[in-house]
Amino acid sequence: MAFENLGDKLQKAFKDLRGKGKLSESDIDGALREVRKALLEADVNFKVAKDFIAQVREKAIGEEVFGSLKPDQTVIKIVRDELTQLLGGTQSKITMSSKGLTTIMLVGLQGAGKTTTVGKLALMLKKKGKNPLLAACDVYRPAAIKQLQVLASQVGVSAFTIEGSKEPVAIAKEAVEYAKKHNNDVILIDTAGRLTIDTVLMEELKNIKAAVMPHEILLVLDSMTGQDAVTTAKAFDESLGIDGTVLTKMDGDARGGAALSIKAVTGKPIKLIGVSEKLDGGLEDFYPDRMAGRILDLGDLASLFEQAQRNLDQDTMKEAATRLRKGQFTLDDFLKQLHQIKKMGSLQSIIGMLPGMGKFKDQLKNLDLDSKEMKHLEAIILSMTNEERNEVDILNGSRRKRIAQGAGVQIQDVNRLVKQFKEMRKQMKRMKNKKINPSLLKNFGNFTGMFR
Repeated sequence: MAFENLGDKLQKAFKDLRGKGKLSESDIDGALREVRKALLEADVNFKVAKDFIAQVREKAIGEEVFGSLKPDQTVIKIVRDELTQLLGGTQSKITMSSKGLTTIMLVGLQGAGKTTTVGKLALMLKKKGKNPLLAACDVYRPAAIKQLQVLASQVGVSAFTIEGSKEPVAIAKEAVEYAKKHNNDVILIDTAGRLTIDTVLMEELKNIKAAVMPHEILLVLDSMTGQDAVTTAKAFDESLGIDGTVLTKMDGDARGGAALSIKAVTGKPIKLIGVSEKLDGGLEDFYPDRMAGRILDLGDLASLFEQAQRNLDQDTMKEAATRLRKGQFTLDDFLKQLHQIKKMGSLQSIIGMLPGMGKFKDQLKNLDLDSKEMKHLEAIILSMTNEERNEVDILNGSRRKRIAQGAGVQIQDVNRLVKQFKEMRKQMKRMKNKKINPSLLKNFGNFTGMFR
């Protein structure tokens, strides 16, 4: 999960500030030493980390508690504000032409996920009512053109390709003309990458830029390469001039050094982040304030609500909420909710958007809705009759034996599921109008380990 290691260390740094009536210099300096150490271990640029600590220290020393906030919450607020600024301050959107064709050029080194990002971005734009065209200008990497064609087909858009030995510059120019004639309002130009930055690559990119005059040049970077990504961004910006960056593989980057350094080092914002390998939902707009909240375990409910709005069947969710309030939640309802949640992506990413969930990280670490254990759980429920799903109390020994045989599991597994579901349902009744109950989460987490 993105920034997981950094978030853990920052929480520990603030721990000693709890219970103090006012913050002294020694209090602040002790906490900031740990924050500085955490930033450097997260592979944040040394100068960036040094400047960040200086900014936080200046604002924190002598601060009175804000309203009802506790001192540690005061420091967290200051750190959150500074993290937000470090990550870019405000959301930076992709520049779109007010009329006619918008030309977006994607550049980057090999292995960063550039071509896949083109497909994800095309789908994102299509969902917003755009009609994108993908232009294959990488004529060097084996199967690059074929990959773009496959992505275009999966997304449901067109791809412009020219077989043969045409130069990338000529292909880009023809692609733009094609897009204008075929009512495309966006063209995404997939350019060639290299293993390292070289003059030949940069000259080609400069020539494409001069030929098509893109509204936006996005540099695609692998977030897991840390400071190497920052160095690459600086080199591309100095040679080519970029408008923003796309950080891929954020779901696998537990440190986050690239995201925390790029804006400060290059002055160019992060515009999009890759959060999964899926085409649909695998690319997201980047919000600095929301990401700062996630890092500090303050949650990101805005993104969670948006994601739910996009992916969930609202009628199904409302029906489940009504049944829960009436105490009528059944195994059938439980199964439907699992299917709904799967549409939103990784359960770990969802949990990361909930405030204060970091403390339950260890007991929830095995949650995986696509695991073998969860598939077995689903098989048990599907082996029941509608009557049995709706009223688990009728599950006597012979019924449980039949269900176990139908699901291909042991009868003890059926017993465990029934017991844990009853306990979870009891907890959910107590949860009404209350905060999330840790014991409920523990019981839900136990489902994933029930077959081990």
